[in-house]
Amino acid sequence: MSTSRLHCYQCSQKRDVKCKTVPAGLLRMHFHDSFVRGCDASVLLDWKGKNKAEKDGPPNISLHAFYVIDNAKKALEEQCPGVVSCADILSLAARDAVALSGEPSWEVPKGRKDGRISKAVETRQLPAPTFNFSQLQQSFGQRGLSTHDLVVLSGIKHTHVHLKYISQ
Repeated sequence: MSTSRLHCYQCSQKRDVKCKTVPAGLLRMHFHDSFVRGCDASVLLDWKGKNKAEKDGPPNISLHAFYVIDNAKKALEEQCPGVVSCADILSLAARDAVALSGEPSWEVPKGRKDGRISKAVETRQLPAPTFNFSQLQQSFGQRGLSTHDLVVLSGIKHTHVHLKYISQ
């Protein structure tokens, strides 16, 4: 992504980060997207016919801040049509919103391809809110994620509490 495109994208994000729920919402959306089919933005797709999409799956009905991705995609398409995937936008938006809210940032590889398949039934793969720590470790481990990944993705604001609990 060129500097001018990234700047345009970042400016659109700064306005939306004023809403305190957006950073957490985007991070959660990115996590839910990544956990099901990889970072392919399939969580953004709408359902067609009788096949409900990921966003309609029970764990995802409370996802929000889709408008942030929609606005960023619209702005980018006006400047450089067909260049930046929704998968990259979602990854960058999650990172930038979290960083702009004062939390840690991370590197985001670019060049992801957008998924074309989105099935609500596949959201069963997401860890249930009732999972205990062992179940969460197993669920994350099946996807090649570490305990550290689990702690970080469980919520930036709660990371220090989780780390303290784990270290005891």
